[in-house]
Amino acid sequence: MAHRLPNRAGLPPIRLHDLRHTYATNALRAGTPVKIVSVRLGHTDPAFTLKTYADAIPADDEAAAEKIAAAFE
Repeated sequence: MAHRLPNRAGLPPIRLHDLRHTYATNALRAGTPVKIVSVRLGHTDPAFTLKTYADAIPADDEAAAEKIAAAFE
């Protein structure tokens, strides 16, 4: 019964865990601090969140380097 609407829309079934993963991935990609995402997911350690979703954090080394360089000017 719960799969009727997604099936009618041509979508695959979506589990609650899938929504949780989607939230975490999108929040991290949007720049939400790992600590905040970790708390919202109920993880006791942000390191677990980082290890699980590290691929979702954009590598923006150049921007970080520019910010640090500007701080020393």
